Amino acid sequence: MYPRAVTGVFARWRVALIWITQAVFYGLPWLQWDGRQAMLFDLEARRFFMFGTVLHPQDFIYLTGLLVIAAMALFLFTAVAGRVWCGYACPQTVYTEIFLWIEKRVEGDRARRMKLDRAAMSPRKAGLKLAKHAAWLAVALWTGLSFVGYFSGIRGLPAEVLALQTGPWESFWMIFYAGILYANAGFLREQVCTYMCPYARFQSALIDGDTMVVTYDSERGDPRGSRPRKADPKLMGLGDCIDCGLCVEVCPTGIDIRKGLQNECIGCAACVDACDDIMGRVGYPKGLIRYDSGNGLRRDQGRVAMLRGMLRPRVLAYAALLVAATLSVFTHMALRSPLRLDVIRDRGVLAREVEDGMIENVYRVRLSNHTDRAHRFTVAVGGLPSAVVATEAMVDVEADSERQIPVRVRVPHGVGKPGSNAIEFSVEARGEPSLAIAERSTFFVPR
Repeated sequence: MYPRAVTGVFARWRVALIWITQAVFYGLPWLQWDGRQAMLFDLEARRFFMFGTVLHPQDFIYLTGLLVIAAMALFLFTAVAGRVWCGYACPQTVYTEIFLWIEKRVEGDRARRMKLDRAAMSPRKAGLKLAKHAAWLAVALWTGLSFVGYFSGIRGLPAEVLALQTGPWESFWMIFYAGILYANAGFLREQVCTYMCPYARFQSALIDGDTMVVTYDSERGDPRGSRPRKADPKLMGLGDCIDCGLCVEVCPTGIDIRKGLQNECIGCAACVDACDDIMGRVGYPKGLIRYDSGNGLRRDQGRVAMLRGMLRPRVLAYAALLVAATLSVFTHMALRSPLRLDVIRDRGVLAREVEDGMIENVYRVRLSNHTDRAHRFTVAVGGLPSAVVATEAMVDVEADSERQIPVRVRVPHGVGKPGSNAIEFSVEARGEPSLAIAERSTFFVPR
């Protein structure tokens, strides 16, 4: 495909989102947070740093929650505005736009690119092709490096790449990610959206007659045909469409939107910008091709009625599920304790009598400190009158690590009923009362 460059409101939105998404993707690995990389998925250490939050493999449920949120958001956006995600923020669309911009800067506009490709090989053509592919590879490799930087740490990675000192898995994923990007954005392009993307196949189950999609107003535009600039189309029996074909030339997937909504349409609205520009030049009202719903197009509804049609049960259901999932996941993450306490009874000796007639139980206490600082914790026990910790009640745990210690708990003879008695271990950081956790256990009193 040789899509023609286009300018307009929606083209500016696409450019803005390209800048925003790529600034986040390329810039986030370099952002520091408390002396470390703000976003780092350290697979070797099994720690996942997300700004001030440290997650571990046992927190995998949060990833599931984030995927549910992403799915609900995609369903909501599709029900409201069709494949708007594909047209503006999908990585395939974003990087195809970047590669097309490079191609345009090196080889020229659409007509020049088509002429260059038809021409026989020459030193000039070889030089232009080599320059274009070199630029593509540079973008692809830097993107692959940035991707690996989320998992391996970005600071020293460029120097390791230049010195050919990267590890085997780092090298593999960098080359693999760069190769996929180079192939998809440089060569496959619209074929990914047309033949490989499953989203195009199930979008029909997510949209209905009130979904805003890119549409062509056939009642106003047909019959199509060229005409002199000052001619009255009604006297000629023509509609407003002058059949210039620009809506097809600017389409990144090469479809004719005048044939109706098609699976290949990614909702980028490039045809809207092109048609509005032509309508302005010939003095016709804009909006021959526009975002509109099927019901709105048939009933010629106003903007207010179209927006009111968006508040239908399907959209409200998706919005409610999205809000519920988002609040649930992030509330749970915010209230999640950075400490984990496991108390295991020593089952070799349930209970024993020690000096002064005290009854003693032995436990193994494992404390995990998931904060990014070392802390000294105080171990206490409650639930039974006069219960005391007979071992060292202080334990130092390094940042993002765990420590296991034996703890002996004693109660005076006669306290508690024979058999199992409920007790509770509590751990609190010195100087930080808010950093605390408790865990229930049992204390065995012999009969």
